[in-house]
Amino acid sequence: MKILIHDYSGHPFQVQLSKALARRHHQVLHLYSGSFQTPRGSVGKLDSDPKTFDCLPIYLSKPFAKYSFIKRRFQEIEYGRLLYKEVEKYKPDVLVSSNTPLDPQKILLNNCKRDNIKFVFWLQDLYGTAIQKILSEKYSFFGKFIGSYYRWLEFSMLRKSDRVVTITEDFLPILATTNVPQDKIYVVHNWAPLDELPLHPKDNDWAKEHGIHDKLCILYSGTLGLKHNPELILELAVQLKDQDEVRIVVVSEGLGADFLQQKKMELNLKNLVLFKFQPFEIFPKILATADILVAILEKEAGIFSVPSKVLTYHCAGRALLLAVPPDNHVARIVQRNRTGIIVSPDDKKEFLKAAQKLLQDAELRTFYGENARQYAENTFDIEKIADKFEEIITYYSVQKIG
Repeated sequence: MKILIHDYSGHPFQVQLSKALARRHHQVLHLYSGSFQTPRGSVGKLDSDPKTFDCLPIYLSKPFAKYSFIKRRFQEIEYGRLLYKEVEKYKPDVLVSSNTPLDPQKILLNNCKRDNIKFVFWLQDLYGTAIQKILSEKYSFFGKFIGSYYRWLEFSMLRKSDRVVTITEDFLPILATTNVPQDKIYVVHNWAPLDELPLHPKDNDWAKEHGIHDKLCILYSGTLGLKHNPELILELAVQLKDQDEVRIVVVSEGLGADFLQQKKMELNLKNLVLFKFQPFEIFPKILATADILVAILEKEAGIFSVPSKVLTYHCAGRALLLAVPPDNHVARIVQRNRTGIIVSPDDKKEFLKAAQKLLQDAELRTFYGENARQYAENTFDIEKIADKFEEIITYYSVQKIG
């Protein structure tokens, strides 16, 4: 069967799925945006990959204007057109699209319907709800009007899709109230590519290179965008600046990272160590450098977003500190498996208190870290996950034969 998996972000676990399906003798093409600024997985094709697997980037004609709504919209439409040119060349039986902005997703879906390509909407975030919130706050009535359009567009596309894969049961009541047919919805929780994230010692060559192998490290890795609050990380650095044995390490790019760089210089925060996104191949060593791994999600984003970085963190076998809504999907994972501490994202005092507690208690960090790795090993079985996706995708070939 010819399968095309498109993941706009180029995240590691989607690439792992594509390779797993290719090992099952499906022909798989994996596409992603080469212009979008985000941490990526191992998106290049390796000699060890199945011959039936290929992976290609899609590049825009100009650098991506991530924080300009109007320029971004036109570029996303351009991206959708460039993307579908690759789809037309490949002529898949089924297309799975993940993390895709709504304008290019519309281009994909409409053209797939025209060309009789089955379309699976892999729902990672409720983008329409997020856009409505952000634009309403920024542009008042006009923003609310545009945001309402995108919310309508998203649910309209979900209804039109042949299958919907949602990453959490939390989205099911919302899909039900918007008349997305329940019989075409599948829940498949996100995961992390465990085999690509082996355990490493804290005292590794990456940590030594940057002089932090002998420090207590609180580490944040990933995007710091509109649904994250970099001030929490800044406050950590300010409060802990006199503790010479502690470093606040951030691996990120974009507005939040720029904000932290400016504050680092203004406040002379030598304990705040900033890096741009790093190659995925050294990412396990970066995570291993941490004693505490941090994730942040604004309270209002809890309903429409699930930070998958938390799943990746579990592979590292380190204690977690989450400033996320307590009813978010990943918060429940951390609480249920006892892998870290969760605080409300709007409670700065509790966030700092929890960080101090973890810094002062090595046994507690070890306890949470061992539980984290155990959860990853028990849960992130790519063959079982591929079974689920194969059931969803190959339904179409069975229908054609029948």
